[in-house]
Amino acid sequence: MPTPAVSTAFGDLLDPRFQRIFNDRHKQLPDMVAGIYTMAGSNGRNNITYSQVGAFQDVQQFTGTIEFDSVSQGYDTTITPLEWASGFQVERKLFDDDQFNIMDQRPSGLARASNRTRQKHAFRPFTMAFSVDTLFYVNTEAVASCSNSHTTTSGASTGTGFDNLVTSALSATAITAAKIQGWGLRDDRANRMATMWDELWYPPDIFDVAEEILGSAGKPDTMNNNINVHQGKYTGMSSVYMTDVNDWFLVDSAMRKESLFWSDRIPNEFAMVEDFDTMVAKWRLYSRYGAGEIDWRWRIGASVT
Repeated sequence: MPTPAVSTAFGDLLDPRFQRIFNDRHKQLPDMVAGIYTMAGSNGRNNITYSQVGAFQDVQQFTGTIEFDSVSQGYDTTITPLEWASGFQVERKLFDDDQFNIMDQRPSGLARASNRTRQKHAFRPFTMAFSVDTLFYVNTEAVASCSNSHTTTSGASTGTGFDNLVTSALSATAITAAKIQGWGLRDDRANRMATMWDELWYPPDIFDVAEEILGSAGKPDTMNNNINVHQGKYTGMSSVYMTDVNDWFLVDSAMRKESLFWSDRIPNEFAMVEDFDTMVAKWRLYSRYGAGEIDWRWRIGASVT
C-alpha cells in the first residue's frame, strides 16, 4: 500500500516563506477518443459483441430463372470493458497546514492521469496494428489488423485484395504505392470496394517528411517541376501517442469511424473518504471502458524497420 503524503515529506508546503509552489502545471494533450472512434453504448452489458454479414456476388445475367445468392456470416468482435482505478492519500495535518493548498488540488491530478491513460489506449489501433491486440477485444479472425494474411469466411480467394500491410518508409512514392494497394482491397466475397484515402497518420518524429508531402506544390526532394499529386489530398493526423518513430498509416476516415467502437461502461467516477482512526484522507478514481475493431479495411499500415 503506498505511503500517504505526510507533512514530514512536504516541508516546503508548510513554509510560508515560499512565494509560490507550482502544482502539476504540464499541459494536457487534447482528448482524441471521440475523434478516432464511434462512441457506442454498452446497454448495461459486461461484453459488447459485434458481427458482420458479408456481401453479395455480382448480379448474374437473367436467363429465365433467378439465381438466388447467399451471404456469409462474418467474424465476431467482442469488446470487454476493463476496470481502471487510482487513488491518493494525504495526512490530515499536512492537508490542514499546507500553505499553498497544493494537497487540496492534488486529487484533480487523478483526472489528468485518467485522460492520459485513455489517450494511450485510444491509439492502440496504431501502436498495436501489427500484432493481435486482445487487451479490450477479441476478433475471431485472430489476425493482426495490418497484415498480409487476412482471411474470409465466404470461401472466396484471398490471393488479391486482402493485404493492408506495407513496409516502406514514409515518402511520396510510398504513399502512392500504399494508395494503389488500398484501392485494390476487396470485401469478403473478393468484390472491389469504394475507398477514399483521405487521412495520413504519422508520429511527430517524421513530421517534416509528412508536412512536405502534404503541403508541397511540387514533388518533394527533386528539382523537376512536376506537380505533387498528394498536395491537399489528405488530412495530416499526428500524436505523441503514436510511439513508433517510423510507422505511418493511410486511412479512410469514414471507414475508420465505421470500424472502431469505444464504450464507456462507467465514466470517470470520483470518491473521497477519511479514515476514522488515522485521519488519513483518501481519494480514488474509477472508470471502466473498452474499445474494439470490427474490420481491418479502413487503413493501410506501414511497419517500417
